[in-house]
Amino acid sequence: MHDDLSPLCSRFLAAADLLGRRWTGVILRILMDGPCRFGELTERIGTISERVLSERLKDLEAEGILERHVDPGPPIRSEYRLTEKGQAFWKVIDELGKWAERWVDVKAPAQARKGVGAKSTRAAPRKRKSA
Repeated sequence: MHDDLSPLCSRFLAAADLLGRRWTGVILRILMDGPCRFGELTERIGTISERVLSERLKDLEAEGILERHVDPGPPIRSEYRLTEKGQAFWKVIDELGKWAERWVDVKAPAQARKGVGAKSTRAAPRKRKSA
């Protein structure tokens, strides 16, 4: 086990932080199949807000992992594609997928919804009477 979080592993920590951000791995996996427009990404992911998707795309672009290409149109269209640096994630994403296939249990739809977005079974807090 590696208990040493010395500067020698600062690159690993930075990479883990980047890949560990919500939706980043999913975005990378989708773009592994080829360039996509913003709307296509939103549709393929399904449950991501446009604000969060925009933030993740900007983060990945700032890191040099993807590029935004604008077709002046009309209509103006933008698409996102992986750079060489982004394509180098292929092995990581592929291995993560293999690991998930073997080890990750997917809960039944009713159980999955139970913890996410479902109403709590606790009673709502009572309003205090004003004096």
